Amino acid sequence: VQLQASGGGLVQAGGSLRLSCAASQFIFSINLMGWYRQAPGKQREWVADITRSSNRNYADSVKGRFIISRDNARNTVSLQMNSLKPEDTGNYYCLADIGGMRYWGKGTLVTVSS
Repeated sequence: VQLQASGGGLVQAGGSLRLSCAASQFIFSINLMGWYRQAPGKQREWVADITRSSNRNYADSVKGRFIISRDNARNTVSLQMNSLKPEDTGNYYCLADIGGMRYWGKGTLVTVSS
């Protein structure tokens, strides 16, 4: 599966962005999809994920501010990011876990200015 993330950009602290991840195949059978991010000079970290039955999990750092969703009809996974903080800055990567194999999309850059 190929994943294409989009929606990144420059936003002021307190603002919002919506990231989308388009998959090259049907996602209804993919059990787990999610988002990771990597800030400059830091390791990639998990942000959120969503199962096929739409169970959602969030990192503590984004809980209450970010919302992950999936649209099986459009083969997309989205990440609504609200109340953005400068520490949310980084490249955001979409992930699909298919039978234990992880597929990554290219990142989309989010920059939050203070």
